[in-house]
Amino acid sequence: MTSPAPSRIANAFAKARSENRAALVTYVMAGDPDPETSLEMLRALPKAGADILEFGMPFTDPMADGPAIQAAGLRALKGGQGVARTLDLVRRFRAENDTTPIVLMGYFNPVHTYGVDRFLTDAVEAGVDGLIVVDLPPEEDSELCLPALERGLAFIRLATPTTDDKRLPAVLANTAGFVYYVSITGITGTATPDFGRVAEAVDRIRRHTDLPIVVGFGVKTGAHAAAIAKGADGVVVGSALVDTLFRTLDGEGRATDRSVPAVTALVRELAEGIRSANRT
Repeated sequence: MTSPAPSRIANAFAKARSENRAALVTYVMAGDPDPETSLEMLRALPKAGADILEFGMPFTDPMADGPAIQAAGLRALKGGQGVARTLDLVRRFRAENDTTPIVLMGYFNPVHTYGVDRFLTDAVEAGVDGLIVVDLPPEEDSELCLPALERGLAFIRLATPTTDDKRLPAVLANTAGFVYYVSITGITGTATPDFGRVAEAVDRIRRHTDLPIVVGFGVKTGAHAAAIAKGADGVVVGSALVDTLFRTLDGEGRATDRSVPAVTALVRELAEGIRSANRT
């Protein structure tokens, strides 16, 4: 029996390791501020230095997200963005890029409304590589996690500063792709991490798993990315990118010719910060 081919996610981390650096994981909201602009950003992010793309699925009640991502979700929903349109954007991206991993991030309600089986079938067909569904704990793995794994989709779990050693095995039990460590207690984009404590937490989680560990929430600059990249396998940046996009919109919330270039400029800064990190 032959071994399965490495996934796009595994290949992305392998490439980063071969270059002695952490991977850069970028988050943008599907449909923000409109579908074509978000697709243009998806296409531009890998060229600017992103290794893995998180694509947000807009939802009306995003409990883990701070003001920037909440506002992005509302802009997308106002424009009619939903699960089907999000998967269509992935499909269109895959027509040009078959190597960069895409992870859909969001909440269970839109998936449940769309239909779990239909969602998984369509996600695989579109070229999705993994899922982050922040409001499904391990106790609910039968709802989406296990069916997703059976379809070959990585189900990526979040660990937080309050996830102790007793809870961690349950969090990691069916996690695939990578572990996402939330560096602060609270919502996205509202504080700067304590980098010393982040390094200690990554070391602790690493004792429980062989999966890559990425760190997100609160990373805003190349210097922040470099500090985390010294010990983590990946760095996630979301709110800073979404906020950068927002600052380029016109008075009616529409994209301008500065929108995508501003976001990709920040991604290049973050990628350079990661590459400058002194990894031991």
